[in-house]
Amino acid sequence: MSNIDSPANRWDGLEAFVAVADCGSFGGAAERLGVSTSHVSRQVARLEERLQARLFYRSTRRVSLTETGQVFLQHCRRLQDGFDEALHAVQDLGGAPKGLLRMTCAVTYGERFIVPLVNDFIERYPELRVEIELTNAMLDIVREGYDLAIRLGRLTDSSLVATRIAPRVMYLCAAPSYLARRGTPQTLAELAGHDCLLGSADTWVFQDQGREHFLRVQGNWRCNSGEAVLDAALRGFGLAQLPDYYVLEHLREGRLRALLTAYQPPHTAVWALFPQQRYLSPKVRMMVEHLRVALARRPEYA
Repeated sequence: MSNIDSPANRWDGLEAFVAVADCGSFGGAAERLGVSTSHVSRQVARLEERLQARLFYRSTRRVSLTETGQVFLQHCRRLQDGFDEALHAVQDLGGAPKGLLRMTCAVTYGERFIVPLVNDFIERYPELRVEIELTNAMLDIVREGYDLAIRLGRLTDSSLVATRIAPRVMYLCAAPSYLARRGTPQTLAELAGHDCLLGSADTWVFQDQGREHFLRVQGNWRCNSGEAVLDAALRGFGLAQLPDYYVLEHLREGRLRALLTAYQPPHTAVWALFPQQRYLSPKVRMMVEHLRVALARRPEYA
C-alpha cells in the first residue's frame, strides 16, 4: 500500500490545505483552525510530500494555488461538502424539515399540482424555506445545487435517484364537434388525413403490437403550451395527444373523446429526482412522501 493510501494519514492535511486556500495565508488559516502557523505549514508540507506535487506558490506576503492545487481544492471541497451533509443527515434524522429546500419542476404541472402541495407542506413546517424554479428546461440539479426535481415522462439522467410519485398516461383525443366534421380515425395511418394540434414536439408516441411506435404528425396549429393545446382541442380545432392531468376531467364530462385507445402508449410517470445524499435529509424525504400521498388523492388520479 502506498503512503498516500495509508488509513492513518489519508485525511491528514486536507483541512489545513482548504483553510490556507480560503484565507490566502498560513497565518489566517491557523487563526481559523485555532492552531499555530507552524502546525498548518507542517500539515500542508506533509500533504504536498505525500502527493508529490506542489499545491501553493509561497511568498513572504501571500500564498496562491498552483494549477495542481486548484484541481485538488475542487475535490477537497466535494469531500468537505459530503462530510457536512453526512453530519447534518445524522443530526437531523427523524427531525422536522427545516432550512432551505431548492426544487424545480415543469411550469404548467408545477403551477397546477406541485406548488399548491408544497405550500400545504410549508404551512405544516414553518421552519422550512423553499425556492421553486418552474422551468421546462432540463436543469442539471447537481451542478446548480437543487435538492429535488419533479420530472415528467421518461427519465434520461441515470446519475440521480428517482422515485415514482404519480402515474402519467397519454391520451389521443378530440372534441365531438371535430369528429362530427372530420370523422373518427380508426388506424394510425389515418392520422395523416387529420388536423393535429402540435405542442413542443411534432412526434407522437403510440404502442403497436407491444412496441413503441413514433409517428410524425402535421397540422396548421402549434403552441409549446399544454394548456393552449387543450383549449384548441376543446374548441374542435383538431386532434391532440396530452397527458392525463390535462384531459381526464374533459373525457369524463364528454367534452373530449379518447381515440385509438388500442394504441395508447406505455404508461410513464411523474418522478421525484434527487442526488443520492439528499434523500437522507428529512426536508427532501418528507417532501417526496407528501407529494406522493397528496397526488394520489387528487381526482385526476383517482
